Amino acid sequence: MQILAAAIVGLVFGTGLTLSSMVNPAVVLGFLDVLGAWNPALLLVMIGALAVASLGYRLVLGRKPLLAPAQNLPTARSIDTPLMAGAVLFGIGWGLAGICPGPAVTLLGIAPGSAVLFLAAMLAGMLLAALYQRARAARRPASNAADG
Repeated sequence: MQILAAAIVGLVFGTGLTLSSMVNPAVVLGFLDVLGAWNPALLLVMIGALAVASLGYRLVLGRKPLLAPAQNLPTARSIDTPLMAGAVLFGIGWGLAGICPGPAVTLLGIAPGSAVLFLAAMLAGMLLAALYQRARAARRPASNAADG
């Protein structure tokens, strides 16, 4: 049942991305071009998404999920080097390609060539990040391993 619910949510999300043109790298790059032909469409989509997500978050906070044993919410509260490095890399990739992970999956059905190239680079980056985390954890003394 969880897989079916995830598939339905993914389909709705992908449909929303497609209808709002957020799978079009030109729209995203137009938003990032603040000194040129700036396109505010992405800002409006983000504001709408944040409004819906904020409302949804408030409605489910503290309640037991229907299709899972417990809520799986982030617990980290600190801004650390890996978080900042990931944010910077994400921003650079988004600025260069005009694609981010969600729209890239949706883009597979529209422009598979650029989507496959982006997804391959993203998966390679995820693999490198996992290898880095393992190497970093292996170098840490046992007493500090749980500190993060």
